Amino acid sequence: MTRLTPIAVEKPWGRTSLPAPFDRMRGRRIGEIWFPGPEGQRLPLLIKYLFTSEKLSVQVHPSDAQAIALGLPAGKEECWYILDAKPGARLGIGVRTRLSKARLREAALSGEIETLMQWHLAEPGMLFHIPPGTIHAIGADISLIEIQQNIDVTYRLYDYGRPRELHLAEGVDVADPSPYPPSRQTSVDPSRSAILLHAEHFTLAHITGDDMSFIPRHACLYIAPIEGRIRIGGKAISAGECALAASNAEIDLRDCARALVAWS
Repeated sequence: MTRLTPIAVEKPWGRTSLPAPFDRMRGRRIGEIWFPGPEGQRLPLLIKYLFTSEKLSVQVHPSDAQAIALGLPAGKEECWYILDAKPGARLGIGVRTRLSKARLREAALSGEIETLMQWHLAEPGMLFHIPPGTIHAIGADISLIEIQQNIDVTYRLYDYGRPRELHLAEGVDVADPSPYPPSRQTSVDPSRSAILLHAEHFTLAHITGDDMSFIPRHACLYIAPIEGRIRIGGKAISAGECALAASNAEIDLRDCARALVAWS
């Protein structure tokens, strides 16, 4: 097992008070907790925790092909697992009706994009897949785990008047301004182990109990416990931690734990 060291990232939309086990970071406005690879090693995937007190910007990520054409190493595909959310908290994903590129740019400039987006209720246990090109915004009062391609490439389309740089030309160019298909969201059954998502760049599973027959025997597995303690190679990790396992044979869930497991 390789335990990944967390890095706290301050954000203007973050929180000064985080839930356990991150409550020791009280006093800083933390928006994200990153779990990058061991020093000097760049892993293909990145696991993050996000904690919001305000709405995040409306943004979009390029595909691999679009990113490479722009001189970047890769695009960004991601998904969100909702840990907690206040009643009524929402996620903006997709737009209500398909827009032309010109209409999207106009809406981003005027702020109308916020009302043109589809807003989905965020409830604990829900999973949302965000392919490249998807217009999206995470709302306030949400805690989630994000699994993504390990690259920091984000184009901001709208930011509610905050004094931050927008990337209208790039964002409009790579965006797919269309409705969000219901098939890209699901509610996770906490009592059942299952594959949750077969995405282009990673697969995500939920595990509980002792059935891991569908987890690759020999792959780099990213383990993010949601509840309880998980033993990997005889060492325990708990919710709020993240580790790598070289095989499903290393994973022991006898403490009635459950976790997200990803591999590329």
